[in-house]
Amino acid sequence: MIKKIYILVALLCLPFLLKAQLTAFKDSVIQISGVTMTADSLRAIPAVSILVRGQNRGTISNSQGIFSIVAFKGDTLSFSAVGFRKKEYKIPPDLRGNNFSMIQLLVEDTTYLPVTIIKPYPTREEFEKMFVSMDIPNDQYEIARKNTEANHLRALQRVTPADGGEAYNSYMKKQQQSLYYAGQVPPQNIFNPLAWAQFIQSWKRGDFKNKD
Repeated sequence: MIKKIYILVALLCLPFLLKAQLTAFKDSVIQISGVTMTADSLRAIPAVSILVRGQNRGTISNSQGIFSIVAFKGDTLSFSAVGFRKKEYKIPPDLRGNNFSMIQLLVEDTTYLPVTIIKPYPTREEFEKMFVSMDIPNDQYEIARKNTEANHLRALQRVTPADGGEAYNSYMKKQQQSLYYAGQVPPQNIFNPLAWAQFIQSWKRGDFKNKD
């Protein structure tokens, strides 16, 4: 009879115990929201890994350094990022409420690497041999300079045929000249000093030499 009374009392108290445990569990859960920033310039740090130590849970801060994670009061958060020293923060167990905002500052970690000397060739003799026989490609400026060279343009002018527009302009100039001197003798360039100057310049340039 007494055993049945104990069982009855336990069943009656069970809802209250479950409610108390649920309330305690609810009070122990906390939403941590914050920003990760540099300690010297207060600049936002993106892609910071925030892990709950001892658990396989975590998150990463966004491009503005903002993060949010659910943890328990008393847990320890671990902050790590490339180029910064690792930082840990223990959530106080006596926090009130279920939301907490924080700013986590990280200190830049400077890593000094040993001096590395890169040598493409093992000896100086091999370097000199390869340097002399090296075929260096032309850059864009050198290619443009060769394409706009005066001798190159004159050579192209002799072998490149005229297009439709140039042929039309040449024909119209001849027609205009013939109409302009219609009924009279056209001037002879043998008495034109400008024509003689152009002839002398062409002769100095070698335009009349046999290119073959």
